[in-house]
Amino acid sequence: MSGDILDRLDDAGLKNVVHNFYGRVRDDAELGPVFNDAISDWPHHLGKMVDFWSSVMLTTGRYKGNPMMMHLKHKRRITPELFDRWLALWAETTDELMPPDIAAALQAKAGRISESLQLGMFFRLDPHPSGAMA
Repeated sequence: MSGDILDRLDDAGLKNVVHNFYGRVRDDAELGPVFNDAISDWPHHLGKMVDFWSSVMLTTGRYKGNPMMMHLKHKRRITPELFDRWLALWAETTDELMPPDIAAALQAKAGRISESLQLGMFFRLDPHPSGAMA
C-alpha cells in the first residue's frame, strides 16, 4: 500500500467503516442471521474488528486473535456465497465512506482475506484423486 494512502487512513476512518459495515451486516437478510447468532457482544466484536483492520491496514499489531479458528467454529453455517455477499457489502460501505484509492485498498485486502479464509475452510485435497493407484 502506498505511503500516501497510509498517510490518509487512520483509526477513526477505520472505525467509521467497520461500524457502518457491521450495521449493514446485521440488517442483511443473508448475513444477519449468521452474524447475529454467532456474536453475543456486538460492542466487543466491533472493537476487535477495528483492531483487526488497524492491524492489517496500518500494521499497528493491535489485533490478537485467530480469524481462521473463529470462522471454523461456524463452518456449518458459512458458505462461499456468504463470503461474496460480505465482500459486496464491504465494497458498498468502503465506496461510500472512503476516497476511491483507500476504498480500493480496503477492498483488495478484504478480497485476499476472504480467499485465505475460504481456502482454509473449504479446500481439501482429495487423498485419492480419480484414476490414481491406491
